[in-house]
Amino acid sequence: MPGESVAVVGVSGSGKTTLLSLLAGLDLPTSGQIFLDGICLNRLDEDGRAAVRGDLVGFVFQNFQLLPSLTALENVMLPLELKGERRAAARAREYLGRVGLEHRLHHTPRQLSGGEQQRVALARAFVTEPAILFADEPTGNLDRRTGAQVIDLLFELNRAHGTTLILVTHDEILARRCRRTIVLDGGRIVAERP
Repeated sequence: MPGESVAVVGVSGSGKTTLLSLLAGLDLPTSGQIFLDGICLNRLDEDGRAAVRGDLVGFVFQNFQLLPSLTALENVMLPLELKGERRAAARAREYLGRVGLEHRLHHTPRQLSGGEQQRVALARAFVTEPAILFADEPTGNLDRRTGAQVIDLLFELNRAHGTTLILVTHDEILARRCRRTIVLDGGRIVAERP
């Protein structure tokens, strides 16, 4: 549902990251089918799944996944350029401004703090205005205060864009901020909480 937020929780090894990879079409299931926005990912080859991800999906990872040789601006521009967006630089500047980094556009990841790197990753994830955002332990490498700021920003962008948020976390406090929580154990859903 547009704008919904869902937390996926469970102990390490319970299948949270695997589920995220399946839902995003990064991996294919050994049985069953995965539908993303009504599209059966099993019926698509890797290029087809990549095209669906490019059109519908944003990602935020625990380790940021920024390209070290690119500036903050270039990292945020990249998904737009891959889609052929002519206003990539202007849109990237706008989103970096939204995350409070308008003064750090030309800094590379190694010149940014962990919190700043994660804000660049948020800007990159939202700049394409995805229908669905997958976040895998988005604050796992951040201190508590910086992590709280990043999460506030994540939910603020989620509300502003009506993006569906699927959030993998070990943090129960963070999970409670989501509308629904799914609990995994051994790769199976063992509980669901509204």
